[in-house]
Amino acid sequence: MSDCCHHSQSTHHAPVLPAGVNPAETVYLCPMHLDVRQLGPGACPKCGMALEPEIADIEAGEPHELIDFRRRLMLAALFTLPLFVLEMSAHWFGRHLINPRIDQWLQWILATPVVCWSGLPFFERAVASLRHRAPNMFTLVALGTGSAYLAGVAALLVPAWFPAALRVHGVVPVYFEAAAVIVTLVLLGQVMELKARQKTGRALQALLGLAPTHARRIEPDGTEKDVARVDLRVGDAIRVRPGEKIPVDATVTRGDSYVDEAGVTGEPMPAAKSVGDTVFAGTLNGKGGLVVHADKVGHDTLLAHIVQLVATAQRSQPPLQRLADRVSAWFVPAVALTALLTLAAWLWWAPALGLQYGLIAAVSVLIIACPCALGLAAPMSTMVGIGRGARLGVLVKNAAALEKLAQVDTLVLDKTGTLTEGKPSLVAHQIQPGFSKDEILRLAAALESGSEHPLAEAFMQAAGKATDTLPMLQSFEAVAGRGVRGSVAGQSLTLGNAAFAKEQGIALDAVAAFTETHQSKGASVVTMTVAGRLAAAFAIRDQIKQGAKEAVATLQHAGIRLMMATGDQNRPARAVAEELGIAQVHAGLLPTDKGTLVKRLMDEGAVVAMAGDGINDAPALAAAHVGIAMGGGTDIAVESAAVTLLKGDIQRLVQAVLLARATRRNIRQNLFFAFAYNAAGIPLAAGALYPLTGALLAPEWAALAMSLSSVSVIANALRLNNARLGGKTPTPPSA
Repeated sequence: MSDCCHHSQSTHHAPVLPAGVNPAETVYLCPMHLDVRQLGPGACPKCGMALEPEIADIEAGEPHELIDFRRRLMLAALFTLPLFVLEMSAHWFGRHLINPRIDQWLQWILATPVVCWSGLPFFERAVASLRHRAPNMFTLVALGTGSAYLAGVAALLVPAWFPAALRVHGVVPVYFEAAAVIVTLVLLGQVMELKARQKTGRALQALLGLAPTHARRIEPDGTEKDVARVDLRVGDAIRVRPGEKIPVDATVTRGDSYVDEAGVTGEPMPAAKSVGDTVFAGTLNGKGGLVVHADKVGHDTLLAHIVQLVATAQRSQPPLQRLADRVSAWFVPAVALTALLTLAAWLWWAPALGLQYGLIAAVSVLIIACPCALGLAAPMSTMVGIGRGARLGVLVKNAAALEKLAQVDTLVLDKTGTLTEGKPSLVAHQIQPGFSKDEILRLAAALESGSEHPLAEAFMQAAGKATDTLPMLQSFEAVAGRGVRGSVAGQSLTLGNAAFAKEQGIALDAVAAFTETHQSKGASVVTMTVAGRLAAAFAIRDQIKQGAKEAVATLQHAGIRLMMATGDQNRPARAVAEELGIAQVHAGLLPTDKGTLVKRLMDEGAVVAMAGDGINDAPALAAAHVGIAMGGGTDIAVESAAVTLLKGDIQRLVQAVLLARATRRNIRQNLFFAFAYNAAGIPLAAGALYPLTGALLAPEWAALAMSLSSVSVIANALRLNNARLGGKTPTPPSA
């Protein structure tokens, strides 16, 4: 878009700049024109704004542009204050405090460093914008301040050019005070904007700061050495002491601890970690010591991937911004024409005051119409919204996906791994007389210890700590489609379906009611025999995820139509759907069937989102308007989706939808404010109220209003950081 204020979407970051890297060898780009890239810092040849490093350095401190503008603002304020007093004295006291001619020369001396040095960046950017035929807010600022300053110089040096009717107290009025005040107020607005931009990037800065700068590596000879994180390599053994941050994605090889993963995954509760478990870079170790094996380092870690994904998304442009782009393409030329027409109108209708009042009105039009707020409207909301999502564990690939998610009216949900845990759990049991629960669970776990079937894990978990002292498994046989049998501690055992028990002549009347009850709820029932006697019946089911029922209710309350699409059989699928309150169920679907379902819904006019976690969900995720991958699922599912929910927490699905809606609402508020501001401000600046009040809007007030409009848009966007999204809102550990 043509508005250089659009650069406020520029707070983007890539992986952290390693220590010792020469900035002159770093690629810099223009946040507004991403095709402008060069080695080393500089200015954009299209808009003149400062280039930013493609690779962010979190230790770099404040941006150079902010430091430079603050310095220019301090000088501008130092000279503008006495200039303002000199000019206003004639209004306050009805006469100049000193000789009017000397007064004007002093004003010129005070205004020149303000306009020509403090305001120099505005003129440089204005020239660049005209050279590249991309007029922007700096074009208008330069036209306004330049016109006021040059008109004052002409009035001071060649007063004979002006008619005698314009003279006040014997001199032609000058506009040095207006030009200086405008420059000062625009600089103030730029400093406030740059400071606010830093706030919009705090989510990403927090992520960047999670990774420690150093790690303790265990050398091959067993000695330990502190090394920079950038020097770590895959395969390194690393010691993580209590309270330290983990530097890489790794596998625990020694030790037990709890690790706070909130900063990376958004999971609020610390996760137990022991040998064989995976830990991620940037997470915080608890009170236990760990030794880990580095699996992924540098740009390959989950943290680096999240940072890059969020940075790319924040640089993308939401579709709503296209409206502002189309308007801005014609806005600056239209404003310049309006200013000329304003001057011409004053010269025509009020010849005696036309030049003096017309110039004031024209300058006010140029200043107040700066499309800064319009350029900031969508980018700021998008940046804050995507950053808020990153803190919650909701990763959005681009701004278009976030906006489309806000429009979703139909949500297709996979069952296994999305609504349910994705692994079988023992949900109920019926132990027969003569057997104890603990004994039966120990025997079942011992028998299943020889099995690779998914049900085996359910029995191992049900036995709990007792698995540390299981009796000896002496023989084992898996019978396909039936179950398993073997010998444990001298006792013959079987564990399998009803057909398996009946083949052995075991009567199941005692567990018939138990079987019917739990099969109607979608559970699988297996029976266990010990030495030819019926010992127990177990109901095993893929458990519904914690919070899924509340999440479904919230989404339905938000007006979203929900339906389940699963490859599972009809009975267990409907049991889960009934418990959750989902009316529409499509069971027994192949991967292509899910994609076909999504396309059919889209053809019917629905805006469809698909949430899933498996390879079989990938076609539907890619086909939907918005694909939502449950974190922890397959890589292909994540790659096919526009939104990824880390850890696969169903509550984050609710937060993602509500965040998208809040962001879209915020963008619309900003756009409305920007359009309304210009619609009301331009007529006022042109002098619409003069016939009624006899007063004009002074250019300096126009400059103040323009700056405050931009800050207001930023402040409104920052409200997204506190928007209520329901569910749990984890707080990441401090960087």
